[in-house]
Amino acid sequence: MKRRMGLAALLLALLLFGSVVRLAWLQLVSPAAGIRAAEDWKRGAVAQHQRRLVLDTGRGDFVDRYGRAITGETYQALALFPIRPAARGNERDMAVLADILGVEPAALRRELDGLREAKFWRREGEEVPYPLSEEQIRRLSGLTLGGVRVLPYRNRYPASFPAKHAIGYISQHPELVREVYAKELAKGTVKLTDTVGGGGLERSLDRLLRGTGATSVSYFIDGTDRPLRGLGIRVSQSDNPYYPLRVVTTLDLKLQNALEAYADANGLREGAIVVLDAASADVLAMVSRPSFDPWRLDDPAGPELANHAIRAVEPGSVFKLVTAAAALEYGVADENHEQFECDGEYGKYGLSCWKPGGHGLLTLREGLAQSCNIVFATLAERLTAAQINQTADRLGIGRQIGWSREEASGPLGALRLLEEEEAGTVFAGGRVPSVRDGGLLVQTGIGQRDVRVTPLQAANLVVTLLNGGRVMEPRLVSEIRYANGQRMAALAPREGASRYGRVSPAVTGALLRGMEAVVARGTGQSIREGAWAVAGKSGTAETSAAAARNHQWFAGYGPVQSPRYAVAVLAANRPPDSANRATALFRGVMDVIAAHEKAGKASR
Repeated sequence: MKRRMGLAALLLALLLFGSVVRLAWLQLVSPAAGIRAAEDWKRGAVAQHQRRLVLDTGRGDFVDRYGRAITGETYQALALFPIRPAARGNERDMAVLADILGVEPAALRRELDGLREAKFWRREGEEVPYPLSEEQIRRLSGLTLGGVRVLPYRNRYPASFPAKHAIGYISQHPELVREVYAKELAKGTVKLTDTVGGGGLERSLDRLLRGTGATSVSYFIDGTDRPLRGLGIRVSQSDNPYYPLRVVTTLDLKLQNALEAYADANGLREGAIVVLDAASADVLAMVSRPSFDPWRLDDPAGPELANHAIRAVEPGSVFKLVTAAAALEYGVADENHEQFECDGEYGKYGLSCWKPGGHGLLTLREGLAQSCNIVFATLAERLTAAQINQTADRLGIGRQIGWSREEASGPLGALRLLEEEEAGTVFAGGRVPSVRDGGLLVQTGIGQRDVRVTPLQAANLVVTLLNGGRVMEPRLVSEIRYANGQRMAALAPREGASRYGRVSPAVTGALLRGMEAVVARGTGQSIREGAWAVAGKSGTAETSAAAARNHQWFAGYGPVQSPRYAVAVLAANRPPDSANRATALFRGVMDVIAAHEKAGKASR
């Protein structure tokens, strides 16, 4: 018996000695391996005794042109950490906590006892932590409950106003991660489960916005899941003074919010409103409907997530501005001295004028004011497909027009601010037919057939006309700054020049006079009264959808005497016989802008 016990003791001693030798080898003889092992051991030991909660992801934020926050708000929220139920505290304090949160004590106890990881308190059905009031925080300060702390939480999308399609959203998007971050995936610095920008500027600037790490808090417990006295909670965060970045947009947040509220109150269920600075083409507001909830992204391909301001659809008579420009530019029409006769029927291709019986004799300017199909069908047949296509290109139509840079150098590299922007088309597939087809030309000339235009392009077309044919690239971001305020990059205004050159100032002047006539005595007479005199062009287009629907448009500017704003409104998929909703909305949008401008001057 003694011999057996001696052998067992010897074996145990040898095992213990081997473990000591192995540990000494790792720590003393093999420094590199020892360091890695020691660090792994430390991390493992700490992980067993702490509960971690992310307070701020470290992602960069967006502000408007005046520095007002579009993303990112910090507020106090209740953090809950999983600990041993007996270490929570007394029932009286638990009852007070339940009263503060507005829940039943038993339900709260079940919630806390069932915790498996640290989390913020959320009300039922809500996606973001519940913001505590000052009174609630005061009451909580008098409680002595384990595993419960009031901590600052960084909420990306403030609840005080709707999410913006132009800004976009973040989500888990494995397919996009594979496409954009293939190298990082291979290195292990990015995971398929990472949250990335899924749309808008969040997507275009994702690499810059990702930051250098999250701010998190750790709550330490012992081996029996009881809080460790003296350790409490510890905050860990990146010590890089340059991150997170701040992206300064060209948006005016107050105007954006006012126009969103106006659109919702006045029945814009599907469509868009784009407001550009008439001099620079900077985007002051970009509204898309239907709206979306950034915390409930059920269908990535659904209409709610689509930014209709940069989706191309049939423009209808708004495209007649392009047809008129081509006719004048190529000398196949005279603005004032030539007259066209409209009796309501074109006589071929099954084309009729929208007005039964026709308009009688019209000049080109009056044809534009009355949006006469006969006038523009006539002009289209005088032109070639190439002439129409080249004029559209000169005016920024049929190509992506949003701000972009092709240079790969610098901190930005090659960049397009609105990656999802559609180019639109003039002719199918972007191919200009070489064979003359009168029916195709006529349908194209009145903005039907294969013509597709985005509201952003329509608003920018107005800017181009106001600037004598100079095409600008609408800009949504003006600069990007480091966390310390230092400028990282400036995104200067850029021209969107066409390879075919510019439309002449004489032509753009003629079109502007025609747009004034639209409101003065044409199809836009209903919007003559308002805060400012305005001008523009309406449009109604039959869609290619299976159900009979129309896209209703109005693109214009104001005030007429000193144009400062170019606006395009699209009311999509409207009933065929309904009044042009876009025209009425345009008037309201201009009045909202006028009131906003007046309020801004008063505050200064």
